[in-house]
Amino acid sequence: MQLSGKQLLENSKFNKDTAFTLEDRDKYKLHGLLPARVETLAEQVLRHYAQYQELTDNLQKSIFLNALHDRNEILFYKLVGEHLAEMLPIIYTPTVGDVVRKYSLELRRPRGLFISYEDRDKMEAILENRVNDDLDMIVVTDSSAILGIGDQGVGGIAISIGKLMVYTAVGGINPHRVLPMVLDVGTDNEEQLNDPNYLGWRHKRLRGQEYDDFIEQFVRTVRKHFPDLLLHWEDFDKNNSLKILNKYRSEMFTFNDDIQGTGGVTVACVLAGMRGIGAKLSEQNVVFLGGGSSAVGIAEQIASAMEEEGLTNAQARNQIWMLNSKGLMTEKSERLNEFQMPFTHQISQVTGWELRDKSKIDLYDVVKNSKATVLIGVSTSAGAFNEEIVKEMAKNCARPIILPLSNPSSKAEGQPEDIIKWTDGKAMVATGSPFAPVIYNGNTYPIAQCNNALVFPALGLGAMAARANRMTDGMIRAASDCLSQHVDTDSEIFALLPSIAEFPALSFVIALAVAEKARAEGVATVANDVDLTQAIRANFWVAAYE
Repeated sequence: MQLSGKQLLENSKFNKDTAFTLEDRDKYKLHGLLPARVETLAEQVLRHYAQYQELTDNLQKSIFLNALHDRNEILFYKLVGEHLAEMLPIIYTPTVGDVVRKYSLELRRPRGLFISYEDRDKMEAILENRVNDDLDMIVVTDSSAILGIGDQGVGGIAISIGKLMVYTAVGGINPHRVLPMVLDVGTDNEEQLNDPNYLGWRHKRLRGQEYDDFIEQFVRTVRKHFPDLLLHWEDFDKNNSLKILNKYRSEMFTFNDDIQGTGGVTVACVLAGMRGIGAKLSEQNVVFLGGGSSAVGIAEQIASAMEEEGLTNAQARNQIWMLNSKGLMTEKSERLNEFQMPFTHQISQVTGWELRDKSKIDLYDVVKNSKATVLIGVSTSAGAFNEEIVKEMAKNCARPIILPLSNPSSKAEGQPEDIIKWTDGKAMVATGSPFAPVIYNGNTYPIAQCNNALVFPALGLGAMAARANRMTDGMIRAASDCLSQHVDTDSEIFALLPSIAEFPALSFVIALAVAEKARAEGVATVANDVDLTQAIRANFWVAAYE
């Protein structure tokens, strides 16, 4: 290492702050730049946690943690790792939504790479400006559909940064071999465009062929320099996310968490519920409120799981009902995207239904007439799972599964406390954002967070340990199955997913299932005699000073 003095203290990857030993201080010319006491990493964690506890606002906590991340990455990951359940909602959802929204105002130190459309001819040079020479993964967004808050322009870089933090904190992905990026193609967010502090390209969002060509140029540039890298797409809108994934997934190692990761963890949730009540997924009627790419991604994986239980593809899709803002999606629905068409229903299938309004088949109509047993919300329509609808779900089966998944919590389709009360404690509930346990009739109902962090870090770890050259549906399903088997369903009241504190240990187990599936499907390039358990252990980065 050639760094010394203040330059070393300003390098987040090598800085140890007050943990530099006296020998280090001699060697790297640090005397006088640090207080006299030499701390251990454990002592640093205690001191920084005390500082963290002094903060009462989640955004300020996020700013504190990001500042630590910018100064000393090992200390940051050690601190977060020891307080994962408390800090994951701060570095990731839901607080990251506020960070994205206020990015231009609160920016302290830029991190990652920014490629604006105006700089498209400089793409090669921009990639050369990365901090880490060797890369295993890029997380990239165009900021068009951030969580439930929509188009946020250049601030989306914060979601790429947060996602990579979770990859490391939960899945042990080496933070020195990753890169967060934002493709700044403008924004249609008038609040951002009119903000004098806005730091992005002040232009309406790019669309059409120019956008497609820009994405193609980006992919070709990345693949030229890093042909084996995992390219993770994050928070692209419904018009582009599936299109981009389907275009590139058969030719490179790529993944879309909003579609594939969300689907994987939601399927695990539902499968755990089925196991807990002794039912089969293929016997369920599943209703979605929301018809975007995330909804379709979940629905595709649920349909696939139903097929594995013996249904045909057509039978599985007939048991899945999807509504957008105009009601049930049918063959007569207008302005549907191509990716939504497989989940439309024939008018003949709803002939004879009792409808409250003949001009529209709404959520209540679908829940009642389809005899729905699983209800999934990916609509950002706060409160859409009202008392009438939830009580109708409780009439259809003994233990309905109700999943208001929209983020942040202010966008959730239902409140767990209400759902538990309206179903007299019968419903099994998981949410997209963290919610406190519900106390009802003297019982405590844990509310699982249907958090992608249970799946995508393990997928990345397992796939990279196996040196996979593709991310297959089978690998994602292996992650779902493995996760669902690690839900404790022995008691009548149980959480549909494990607690956040269990995530890192589970990531190792799930990663092994993913790696084994990659080998079985022929997409692993690691030698057949390589022990995958050892390979995962070798790839699992641990926060410790050398």
